[in-house]
Amino acid sequence: MTDTFLLLAGMLGSLALISLARRFTGFRAQKPSDYANGPRFDPRTHLSGPILCEGVIYGPTGRVVSRFVADMHGEWQGNSGRLMETFRYDSGTTQNREWRLRLGNDGGIQAEADDLVAPGTGRAEGSAVQMRYRIRLTPEAGGHVLDVTDWMYLMDNGTIMNRSQFTKFGIKVAELVATMRRVPA
Repeated sequence: MTDTFLLLAGMLGSLALISLARRFTGFRAQKPSDYANGPRFDPRTHLSGPILCEGVIYGPTGRVVSRFVADMHGEWQGNSGRLMETFRYDSGTTQNREWRLRLGNDGGIQAEADDLVAPGTGRAEGSAVQMRYRIRLTPEAGGHVLDVTDWMYLMDNGTIMNRSQFTKFGIKVAELVATMRRVPA
């Protein structure tokens, strides 16, 4: 009995240490202040007008499960904006989404979309934007509610690199990597 207890306690302790290490050293541990230097990412400028987005979605095993191309269009009135998106997936399906964004004078961001469980929050600082939100997948995708950590990094040439991780019960179930480029007028 003692050996079994010690084995279980050791396993639980190891899992707790691994979880803490991932929480404080991995993707989710980034802070907007980590990107205070570099080109300034202003969503009103960089998420404005027509944007072409191309990306892949990785499943829990790290293999590509979907590819997409999206046409986006951002419109801003002061600190309030809308980002309309039309996704075309390699499966032949399409999806229309709309983000409603509000920027605070301190760099804070409030985000709403019809598929979010509650408003998302984030921050723009330096060359990056970070968002956190809970999204409900479409019924065709299982209807699950996932926690999302979403980062957009502004490159020197104006391209935005987007990386998002989707978790359920703290376990990564998907990851998205995409580029976003403004379409010349």
